[in-house]
Amino acid sequence: MQDVLEVMKEKVKLLNEASKVYYQEANEIMSNFEYDKLYDELVKLEEETGITLSDSPTVRVGYEVLSELPKERHASPMLSLDKTKEVETLKDWLGTQEGVLSWKLDGLTIVLTYEDGKLVKAVTRGNGEVGEVITNNAKVFKNIPVSIAHKGSLVVRGEAVIKYSDFERINAEIEDVDAKYKNPRNLCSGSVRQLNNEITAKRRVHFMAFNLVSADGVDFENSRNKQFEWLENMGFEVVERKIVTRSTMDEVVAWFASKIETNDFPSDGLVLSYDDIAYSESLGRTAKFPRHSIAFKWRDEIKETTLKEIEWSASRTGLINPVAIFEPVELEGTTVARASVHNISIMESLELGIGDTIEVYKANMIIPQIAENKTRSGNLEIPDACPVCGGETSIKNDNGIKSLYCINPDCLAKKIKSFTLFVSRDAMNIDGLSEATIEKLIAKGFVKELADLFHLEQYKEEITTMEGFGEKSFNNLIASINKAREVSIAKFIYSLGIPNVGLSNAKLICKRYGNDIDLIRNADFEGLVSIDGIGDVIADTFVKYFAKPENVVIVDDLLKEITFTKEEQATSKQIFEGLNFVITGSVEHFANRKEVQAVIEERGGKVTGSVTSKTNYLINNDNLSNSSKNKKAKELEIPIITEAEFVEMLNQ
Repeated sequence: MQDVLEVMKEKVKLLNEASKVYYQEANEIMSNFEYDKLYDELVKLEEETGITLSDSPTVRVGYEVLSELPKERHASPMLSLDKTKEVETLKDWLGTQEGVLSWKLDGLTIVLTYEDGKLVKAVTRGNGEVGEVITNNAKVFKNIPVSIAHKGSLVVRGEAVIKYSDFERINAEIEDVDAKYKNPRNLCSGSVRQLNNEITAKRRVHFMAFNLVSADGVDFENSRNKQFEWLENMGFEVVERKIVTRSTMDEVVAWFASKIETNDFPSDGLVLSYDDIAYSESLGRTAKFPRHSIAFKWRDEIKETTLKEIEWSASRTGLINPVAIFEPVELEGTTVARASVHNISIMESLELGIGDTIEVYKANMIIPQIAENKTRSGNLEIPDACPVCGGETSIKNDNGIKSLYCINPDCLAKKIKSFTLFVSRDAMNIDGLSEATIEKLIAKGFVKELADLFHLEQYKEEITTMEGFGEKSFNNLIASINKAREVSIAKFIYSLGIPNVGLSNAKLICKRYGNDIDLIRNADFEGLVSIDGIGDVIADTFVKYFAKPENVVIVDDLLKEITFTKEEQATSKQIFEGLNFVITGSVEHFANRKEVQAVIEERGGKVTGSVTSKTNYLINNDNLSNSSKNKKAKELEIPIITEAEFVEMLNQ
């Protein structure tokens, strides 16, 4: 028995660590297949021994939420569903009842509360007992009704998801992440829990209702399907569903399976619920699961194949990911020959080696993954040279996850990041140049330096035949490039990607030197540090940037392509001159935090992202919260003011 307990403890430890990394850090140390396999093995051991460890994931709903968002306890715990991979089990579970079968969406569960027809609260699932209040973010989801016809109280649960089509677009163009997101769920999780709901709005988050918790004064005729129909009538988008009986189960499950390849929403299975509300409520719940519904996970089609090689793929952040290349196999109707291994830790856990016999599958019938390595030769060598530039590599260990990086700052792959910044909205604002497109242009040799972007018209024939491009998109791109030829000098300085110089700092420097490009590029250290808000570090990197001959060439070549817009002199009183602000949390009097920043800068102030000894005010409507910024401000005795108090300062 002791040996069995040790095995159980090890499985619990592995599962909890995987869950923590996945849910709190949006990362992965094992595949879904490995997790499910470990989980099922643990369940079997618990059933055989009659022992369930206190920290077992079979009884714990989740982990403590880590964020600055306000917390709120749910009226009743949100339990996970029991699950099966067998259609026969679904039939037996449903019995003679009629059921509702729907997608099990792979996003973030949200609880919405409406009072008197208005959305008053939105809370994430969190750890099942305590969630995060994200009301302001929910109000900018793409499809949530902020007001409905029903005037009584309504509580509805659903899944916040990001479509695959939006995921691909955002992953190619997003500017505020260090690396691409691995999947829509990770992107959705970060988007829903933003402190700035302007970012949430740009991510095009959708809400799909899957459970009506309560609705005052509405008769649903004891039917869960009627609840869905009523929600649709109220303006909600509800999860796609089918009425099912035991006799039609095979047919309906097959119908859902046939739609997976073309489904634009990420899902990881199905949910079967009793249509009879009274019957389902009479069943109550176990200590682990509610009895009104059961989850169905797809039985993965697994094929055996041979690992041919590991391809090392470098990214703009320097991260080099291992990709498994294997003998092609047919999976779920398509030919598959490669699968991401994600990081060195997963590669080592699988003990991969060239020539190994591996089992592959499609996670959720979509994403190719390695399920198991049958021979485990472990003969792979981690490259000490970057596949792009040949520069030196280094292994970094971040919270137990080992990843490979190129440490050459001049690696061509890393140039993608500087190009992406250059074309971004706050810089040159060139539409149509996503990160993926820039990567292709660099790979084809069309672009070697920033100024080359202004001469893409000479490659019209080649670019219009590239994937995702045509005559119209090419013409739109050239129009956007020509529009960018006229730009403010501050945005131009910011676009150069000088370390530590954000747009706010660029504005301060340009203002100090009268928006004269020659004076700006020849600014010395002493002159820069004399500017309120510009410290030693910024001044040092600024001077060093313009001292490098290669950067002088970059700037000179760009100046041949652009003209600067005439800057209007500030008419507002410079009441914030010399003052540094930090803005955190949501705002009510302004459209977003960027608008607050613009007001501060217009009046001579500066906005930074973190609280330091140089900060004069922290603006936070929740000035009693225990957020890290509030704690730091209190520690440094920096005033924490509400938005209303800030508005009073403006009116003085």
